[in-house]
Amino acid sequence: MSVTSDTGLGPQESWFQALADTTSTAILAVRRKFLYANPAAERLFGYTAEELRELDVLDLLHPDFRAQVAERVERRLQGEGDPAHHVIKVLNRDGSQHWVDYTASNFHLGGQRAVLVTAHDITARRQAEEALSREKDRAQVTLSSIGDGVIRTDAEGHVDFLNPAAEALTGWTAEEAHGRLVADVYRVVSEVSGEVLPDVVLSCLAGETVQDLPDRRLLVRRGDGRELAVRDTVAPIRAADGELAGAVLVFKDLTQLRDLEREMLHLATHDRLTGLYNRSELERRLTVALEEVRVTGISHVLCHLDLDGFRMVNDLCGHDAGDRLLQELARVLEAKLRPQDTLARLGGDEFGLLLQGGDPRQVRNLAQVLRQSVAEHRSICGEQTVETTASMGLVPITASFGSVADLLGAASGACQLAKERGRNQSHEYRLGDAALAQRHSEMVWVQRLHRALDDGRLVLYCQPIEPLEPGGERLAEIFVRMVGEDGEIIPPACFIEAAERYRIVSTVDRWVVRTALETLGGALRSRAAGELASRTFTINLSGQSLGEETFLEDVVSQIRASGVPPHRICFEITETSAIANLGHAMLFFSVLKDLGCRFILDDFGSGLSSFSYLKNLPVDFLKIDGEFVLGLSREPMHRALVESIQHVANVLELKTIGECVETQSHLDDLAAIGVHYAQGYYLGRPEPLVLGPERSLGEAS
Repeated sequence: MSVTSDTGLGPQESWFQALADTTSTAILAVRRKFLYANPAAERLFGYTAEELRELDVLDLLHPDFRAQVAERVERRLQGEGDPAHHVIKVLNRDGSQHWVDYTASNFHLGGQRAVLVTAHDITARRQAEEALSREKDRAQVTLSSIGDGVIRTDAEGHVDFLNPAAEALTGWTAEEAHGRLVADVYRVVSEVSGEVLPDVVLSCLAGETVQDLPDRRLLVRRGDGRELAVRDTVAPIRAADGELAGAVLVFKDLTQLRDLEREMLHLATHDRLTGLYNRSELERRLTVALEEVRVTGISHVLCHLDLDGFRMVNDLCGHDAGDRLLQELARVLEAKLRPQDTLARLGGDEFGLLLQGGDPRQVRNLAQVLRQSVAEHRSICGEQTVETTASMGLVPITASFGSVADLLGAASGACQLAKERGRNQSHEYRLGDAALAQRHSEMVWVQRLHRALDDGRLVLYCQPIEPLEPGGERLAEIFVRMVGEDGEIIPPACFIEAAERYRIVSTVDRWVVRTALETLGGALRSRAAGELASRTFTINLSGQSLGEETFLEDVVSQIRASGVPPHRICFEITETSAIANLGHAMLFFSVLKDLGCRFILDDFGSGLSSFSYLKNLPVDFLKIDGEFVLGLSREPMHRALVESIQHVANVLELKTIGECVETQSHLDDLAAIGVHYAQGYYLGRPEPLVLGPERSLGEAS
């Protein structure tokens, strides 16, 4: 489209034609349609100038802008308006959309009003601005949503931005903090000294280096005075030309983590229930005290304090009341101690006290004051007043003790002797004390038993119990043995008494029940039990275990999980244990009898009232005390007792087992009396419980 030919301009203005043809600015003359378009305008819209003359101006505008542009054109065609600058979106022939920045002014063309438009395609710039805006929005959302505090400053250290996390942690709003020095907003002090620490942002700005402070455990003092543990990092911000423009400080709230660390450290050395030191911390302090004695000869005393009858408090008032009593007594004992003394809870109702230094007689008097304080304390349980006493073992710490374990063992043994001598008593360890030597020996066995449990050095043995009548049921008794550190097999007589005295026998019983049932169940499922598959197995239990919390529940669970038929399981308990724990025994027998299990009363006849308890104990077998079996042929009284037991068993329809059968004579005597079963070395020695298709008991005898 020629300016001179189509617009009526004279040749003298041909210079305009050359300018319009070469400029990158789109030049248009419009009324309601296009009157003129230069090459740049043709490229902007994708139409030739001739094609544009046939189009309505509004058709090439984005719908969002048509109304406002139409109004502006009409006003200018009326002669109104000064030159004005606008940004709109136009449509290209290929469907693309372009942002244009245009200026419109009034002029006359061919004697009529028209609008002269100059326009620049700013699409690339607009897209860059929108992308930048989106990035800024994303950054803003990110900064607003992260849990770390972020503070930005200018080059002089004045705050110009806080994210919401920084507002919450510092106690300042972004508006309040704007323009303030960062040190006013982000104040840090030393956790150790409490002194205000240097401003890390100003340090960063001065040195223009990144300051990373991960190991400086700082505290942020908020507007309300609260102190928070934080870890912070600061880095400089540089402009495009490399000039320092400010700094950004990022900090994380570590208060909960620090509190958790402190709690974990506290729990590592303290008892959770009472808040006292725990056993491991007492052992650490005893190690130091023992070394002091060896080096300086200073005098210390270790006390082992055990509450008397505490189990009754739990039984009568419940475990909550028992826990409350322990907490109360912990405070009572603490109040009587000197600053240098250590009070620890060893576990359960046992406490350990390290009484350090001072006159030995005064230290002993202090120990008695502590014991008396326990006796004088009263605790309320509902409408009842709970009283308790304590037994105490005292051990002067001397260089003769080789280890802390020896010290604790001596103190525990002394306490046990005090308890056996009437309770609410004290017993002081003396070198050469025979009773304590016995207790120490038991403690050694207890420690060996603990190690054997931890190391998996307990094993099961079994011994046949054979019927004396043809076609009778065949049984096998399961025993536990300990494998010593050097591999020797240790019988239970060496360690069971100590386990019972120190109340860990239920741990052994749990292991025996679980291991026996798992072994038998696995063998029966795999059909690898051999001859043993036809036998009923008897498992020995301690009377203590019957009263242990959850023991009965655990046994029932193990039986059901093993798959061993309950009628093939027989539990064996001594007569004296059953009578001493009669209530627990009756419940235990009743529940497992309902399940299908059976029971043997071991060592029957050893008690003075054996027959009177039979009506209360639903047993299936009576195992006659081996002492009577061994004396059948030479002691008429023994024979009379066995005959009496057999007569009562027949009346009650119980089966009898004679143990300790060592000769054919013993076997003949039992058969003559009518005893149903026999057990002893003559019929088969105890052998490892190893199940297999070729395995049979007594094959080596």
